[in-house]
Amino acid sequence: QVQLVESGGGLVQAGGSLRLSCAASGRTFNTYAMGWFRQPPGKERESVASIIGTGHRRDSIEYGDSVKGRFTISRTNTESTVYLQMNSLKPEDTAVYYCAAKLDPFDVWKYWGQGTQVTVSS
Repeated sequence: QVQLVESGGGLVQAGGSLRLSCAASGRTFNTYAMGWFRQPPGKERESVASIIGTGHRRDSIEYGDSVKGRFTISRTNTESTVYLQMNSLKPEDTAVYYCAAKLDPFDVWKYWGQGTQVTVSS
């Protein structure tokens, strides 16, 4: 069992920055990967970034094409918190951002946070 809580969302002007946090609790030692997803209003959920091997020394990081070069995912050494640093924000980044976790390479993203709203004004 893993519990996830996101924070750090808010209202920001285009070109600005925000840092999202995802605090994990429970059996985090079983976590294989953690990721950030977002759902813009009226659109489907999409992947933003993921980090595989959280808590190990061989992390693998992936980003969605729309955020490459602007967003950075990172974690604490204890695997208790995952961050998403968002720079050069655009209005199209406006969405509810969700933190998620999976327990092995063949697992679904079965654990989810409640989401945090990010709104970017033009």
